[in-house]
Amino acid sequence: MSNVNENLLPPMHVFRFQVDFTEQLLGQEEKASDVVVCSGAFSECSGLEATMEPRVIKEGGRNWGVIQRTGKTTFATLVLKRGMTTTRDLWTWYEFVGTGKYAHRLNVIITVFDTAGNAVLAWKLAQAMPIKFKAADLNGKGTDVAIEELHLAHEGLSLLKQQEMAATLTT
Repeated sequence: MSNVNENLLPPMHVFRFQVDFTEQLLGQEEKASDVVVCSGAFSECSGLEATMEPRVIKEGGRNWGVIQRTGKTTFATLVLKRGMTTTRDLWTWYEFVGTGKYAHRLNVIITVFDTAGNAVLAWKLAQAMPIKFKAADLNGKGTDVAIEELHLAHEGLSLLKQQEMAATLTT
């Protein structure tokens, strides 16, 4: 437990974050083998959520309510949006998986920074796989910035501890 009073902490801003895509090399320890495949400054990241299904147990003789236990946990699809550039790394990954190399998964680390630029929070998505890529809509009359989307399915969501977060930022 920390000595910081949780009620005195200011809320975090959601506009400073970074997304790193890493792959774990086989035969090495997880911490030392994370290789950054690509990083991105995305304009939007949504879908950082996990839902645990309640399991209801109806007990005989218990007339006031039911017993609740935890059931299966499911994870939402993560949606990343960024301004389109000539960089093709996300499309290359999507195409690679889509052409039969579906076992090629990446770990995704989403780091949130405070206004001073210090990492304050990091989420890790395990074994992420691209399931949808959307290029910007083209319009001859439009003046908007072209935005591309990448949708990711994954096998686990975890909040990294301070030590793990520091280790991912130094690699």
